[in-house]
Amino acid sequence: MSYLKKVDAKIDDFIRKETQRQINKLVMIASENFASEAVLEAQGSVLTNKYAEGYPGNRYYGGCEFVDKIEEIAIERAKELFKAEHVNVQPHSGSQANMAVYLSILNPGDTILGMNLAHGGHLTHGSPVNFSGRMFKVVSYGVTRDSHLIDYDQVKDLAEKFRPKLIIVGASAYPRIIDFKWFHEIAQSVGAYMMADIAHIAGFVSTELHPSPVPYAEFVTATTHKTLRGPRGGLIICKKQYAKLIDKVVFPGIQGGPLMHVIAAKAVAFKEAKSEQFKQYQMQVIKNAKILCEELKSFGFRFISGGTDTHLLLMDLTNTGLTGKQAEELLEKAGIIVNKNEIPFDKRGPTITSGIRIGTQAITTRGMKEREMKIIATWIKEVLENKDNTSVLRRIQDDVYQLCQKFPIYSHRL
Repeated sequence: MSYLKKVDAKIDDFIRKETQRQINKLVMIASENFASEAVLEAQGSVLTNKYAEGYPGNRYYGGCEFVDKIEEIAIERAKELFKAEHVNVQPHSGSQANMAVYLSILNPGDTILGMNLAHGGHLTHGSPVNFSGRMFKVVSYGVTRDSHLIDYDQVKDLAEKFRPKLIIVGASAYPRIIDFKWFHEIAQSVGAYMMADIAHIAGFVSTELHPSPVPYAEFVTATTHKTLRGPRGGLIICKKQYAKLIDKVVFPGIQGGPLMHVIAAKAVAFKEAKSEQFKQYQMQVIKNAKILCEELKSFGFRFISGGTDTHLLLMDLTNTGLTGKQAEELLEKAGIIVNKNEIPFDKRGPTITSGIRIGTQAITTRGMKEREMKIIATWIKEVLENKDNTSVLRRIQDDVYQLCQKFPIYSHRL
């Protein structure tokens, strides 16, 4: 009997059920992945007991000699991985990493230029319901109606007109390569700082499968899960001249004690990301996304920007008669987990949407390749074309289960 089951059987039961859900279904949400057993072991360690406010060599608590070494290793590995001058590994999330950058260089009411949430941006890039939209004057750029690619002419015009103090580059639902060098030149021309949010593409940047913003941006933020396949957490990269400023804002500015168990897990993930195996994995993620997209397009489905360069697909459902919410629910009944998502110029709200967002990084972690993508594409087609046929949904659910058994993950945890 496990300690948890003995102490709290209800929580133990739900953890086991969640483990079964992850094992037996196709997890295809573009912001999720499966951390390695080594990452899970580090995160579930006794380091969760240790308070360590401050930074290595300058803590506000005693007994930090070992966690100091762990954080130093995490920092050095991240610096090497991203070819960075300075890294802060303490942010609890990508949102807090972004907040730290903003508060280091901006005052309330300053102007920021970021990507519209409805066009693929992120809440923290200036959404009015987020702290970023409430604290700062927000100007938003988006994509063009015809190509659904970033409207670089619009970015240039808005930057010259509003002279933002910060230009935010990056997205949570944009499937194409971003030209960071071009954004850098625009930022320079209007005297703005540049922050690149690479939460979704950090794994590709780390393996040089996507151009890196590190040479161009004063600040780069990321999450350590998603394509980087580590624990849930955040990361800040910056030029050396902003190191003290960033560190001071993270602590004591917006956070207290760092989560040392998570920082240890980040260090493990950074080591894993340096391997040739990890690069091969990232290449397969992209291959899988492209194959899945082409297969679905051959069935008549449409995709924003016409395809993908990354792990992420944004399917436009407007010609199917389904909303994003309906598609998400139907696919989940069949064991395929995606999320509803707004598409550019969406006429439905964010709780209904006209699209779904699909990612290939988690199923690629399981070892699935091109053959499986073609099978999954056929299942998605059948589900979306048979919304009222429960027998079809049950059959595909069984087929999904059988496929998942061929690519086991975490099975010993049941």
